[in-house]
Amino acid sequence: MIKVEGLRKTFGGFHAVDGATLEIETGSITGLIGPNGAGKSTLFNVIAGVLPPTEGSVTMDGVDITGLPPHELFGRGLLRTFQIAHEFSTMTVRENLMMVPAMQSGETLWNAWFNRKRIVEEEAALLKKADEVLEFLTIDHLKDELAGNMSGGQKKLLELGRTMMVDAKIVFLDEVGAGVNRTLLNTIGDAIVRLNKERGYTFVVIEHDMDFIGRICDPVICMAEGKVLAEGSLDEIKANEQVIEAYLGTGLKNKKEATV
Repeated sequence: MIKVEGLRKTFGGFHAVDGATLEIETGSITGLIGPNGAGKSTLFNVIAGVLPPTEGSVTMDGVDITGLPPHELFGRGLLRTFQIAHEFSTMTVRENLMMVPAMQSGETLWNAWFNRKRIVEEEAALLKKADEVLEFLTIDHLKDELAGNMSGGQKKLLELGRTMMVDAKIVFLDEVGAGVNRTLLNTIGDAIVRLNKERGYTFVVIEHDMDFIGRICDPVICMAEGKVLAEGSLDEIKANEQVIEAYLGTGLKNKKEATV
C-alpha cells in the first residue's frame, strides 16, 4: 500500500530521516521500532504530509503522494495519530467522533438556513455510527463524558475511534502505549487486531513496548539514526546484531545476553 524510496528529512545539518526505503503491505500490521531519536515520528510526519520531505518519494497504491497536505491524504484514507492525544477537551466523547467526517451539511450557511432536514438526518446517522464505534472500543459508557476528563489510555482509544468514523485504509499509530496502563493497552491491541481482520485496516505502529509489538505486529521494521536497519519478524529483529548495537551501543561479541 505504501512505498517509501530514498526518503530524507533534514533540519539544518541534522538528518532526521536519512535515505529511508521501505514498503508497507496492504492488510498488514507493521511495527516500527528503534531507539529514541531514530527518526520514526519524523518518518510518520513526512508520509502523512505534516512535514515536506527534503528528498525521496512516497507512493500509496502506486500513486505518488509525496508532499500532499494532511487533509488530502485524509480524503485518500491515510490517517495518523500522535504520541499525545489531540482530543477536543470541552466536547463530549461522542461529539469528538461525530465531528470527524469531512464535508458535513451543517458546515455551510446555506444548509443551516434552508436545509435543516438534511442536517438533522445526517447528524442522526453520525450519532448512530459514533455509538457503534464507542461500543466496539468498549468505552460506550463514556459517551457523554467530556473528552478532557478521560485517562490517557481512553484518549488513545478515542483517537483510534476517530479513524473508524471515516473510510480509513491505513492508519499510522505513534506510540499508542505511551502513558497507558497494561489493561487498556491490551484493549487497544485487541481493537487494532479486530479492525485489521474484520475491516481490512492496514496499520503501522510505533511502539517501545516489545511485548505489545510482538503480540500484534508482523513484520517489524527497525530504524536507527534515520535509516532502516532491518526488517522481519520480532525474533529475527532481536537476533540482528546491527539492531542490538543500535539499542545497546555494542555488538553481540560483547553482549551475548543482550536483547532488544
